Amino acid sequence: MPTDADRAAAFPPLAHAHVHGGGIHSLVRFNRFEAWDADPGRGQAWEGKAWIGGDVHRLWLRSEGEREHGHTASADLEVLYGRGLSAWWDLLAGVRHDFKPGPSQSWAAIGVQGMAPYKFELSATAYLGEHGHSALRAEVEYELPLTSRLVLQPLVEVELHGRNDARRGTGSGLSTAEAGLRLRYELDRRFAPYIGLVHERSFGNTADYRRSEGEPVSDTRWVVGVRWWF
Repeated sequence: MPTDADRAAAFPPLAHAHVHGGGIHSLVRFNRFEAWDADPGRGQAWEGKAWIGGDVHRLWLRSEGEREHGHTASADLEVLYGRGLSAWWDLLAGVRHDFKPGPSQSWAAIGVQGMAPYKFELSATAYLGEHGHSALRAEVEYELPLTSRLVLQPLVEVELHGRNDARRGTGSGLSTAEAGLRLRYELDRRFAPYIGLVHERSFGNTADYRRSEGEPVSDTRWVVGVRWWF
């Protein structure tokens, strides 16, 4: 039987304690950087995020937007403080600035993001803007490896607003929903071209605003793009 001396020899005291959250790390990832050529016209879209910090405290940057017919249709940038709630979830708080559509606008933001059971990646953020405007953006995505390099990625994103905003073409309630299916081939773990099919639809007063501007309420398009991180 092992003695106390044997146990002491097997587990000597450590000279330096390991502190959870020590060290500064960073990551930049463009999850979507794509283009299309459909009936309404050509367009491009991006969605990316970056962070710097430790295991618990991080500074986050997030941005997404679209260009259509050579003009920026939507673009935003978020600067957020992230606090790790667990190994898989972060609480985020900060600000978001919309450059387009319509006049620029700033929002206060608070939300959560992380990985749910069965490896679903979830993100939900609530926004409080100027003049009593409010919004909610939620996204869920999943990565299904078909081979060691071929990955199928379904994604669903919805956006809701608390009140009508005719200047920016957004209506109260469920505003827009987007569902996409992208198939990528990882030439390298950090770089992967992909093709995909995306369907986007407007609802309620948002759809009415688009009809009044002569824009389609729904759109289905093939996209090609690249996903990379460093």
